[in-house]
Amino acid sequence: MSAEPTPVAAPRRVVLDCDPGIDDAFAIAFACGHPGLDLTGVTTVAGNLGLDRTTANALSLLEFLGHPGVPVAAGSRAPLLRTFHDARDVHGESGLGGAKLPAPRGRPLAVHAVDFLIEVISAAPGTVTLVATGPLTNIALAVRQHPQLVSQVADLVIMGGSAGRGNVTPAAEFNIWCDPEAAAIVFGAGWQVTMAGLDVTLQARATTAVQDRMRALGRLSGELLLPGLGGYRSTAGDGQPVHDVCALALVAAPGLFRCEPARVEVETLGRWTSGMTVTDFAAAPEDRNASVAVSIDVAGFWDLVLYAYGLAAAAMDAS
Repeated sequence: MSAEPTPVAAPRRVVLDCDPGIDDAFAIAFACGHPGLDLTGVTTVAGNLGLDRTTANALSLLEFLGHPGVPVAAGSRAPLLRTFHDARDVHGESGLGGAKLPAPRGRPLAVHAVDFLIEVISAAPGTVTLVATGPLTNIALAVRQHPQLVSQVADLVIMGGSAGRGNVTPAAEFNIWCDPEAAAIVFGAGWQVTMAGLDVTLQARATTAVQDRMRALGRLSGELLLPGLGGYRSTAGDGQPVHDVCALALVAAPGLFRCEPARVEVETLGRWTSGMTVTDFAAAPEDRNASVAVSIDVAGFWDLVLYAYGLAAAAMDAS
């Protein structure tokens, strides 16, 4: 698998709804570097950390990466119905592991993330791919406020869920568990959700060999990628999983993934299974609401990601 993407007439416009977060930071770096993606905006949500921290991290990351002009809009501070629980035990107090970026100079837009999403997507129907790598609170509110969003977005790709076991409970993945009611709204909104869940993201690990390849990436590696991984208290195994990058890689190079159509329902009532993405691959075609990533070309994935990081690093060094 070649590391370089197939040339396209124009990059795909992407709005990233996220909760940075170490793996969100890796995703933002990928979006800034990959020539097939045009990062049109970033919206933030409470998830890995509280909203003030995730928003500040998004701004700091974009400034560090040399993209301070990408607009950032802050969104929801809490789940729709539930008490908010962060993941600072995984991502550290700053949310960026061992990376220490300067405080942002810029500020978020004076507009709520939900309104930003509606405005940007409805202004150019069919041209914006929405990628969500945090809890789905903003997306659910946007769909409830503007139901036409379902037909106006080009694609919706999420990092979240699992057709198997979870990571915050045996049944549930963190992003869905954090706000299952929002996730239920999103999966039930009438569009097709492309789900890059734990089934593939736990395979996309930054192993020792991958980290050795990162060392040539200058400031990007020395100040963000490797320190971030060094403070990333994630699932045990050979290397840390960079979950969120998978959602953007699926947009940039869908051939790296095998996806299967399915019906996905989100459990909101179960005492032990709240947040579970109940996945039925045997559902009738008319009942399918999702395309679920079930396998990934790991070597091709890392070739692609490191290619994008190399371009991002070169642009930083040239600025």
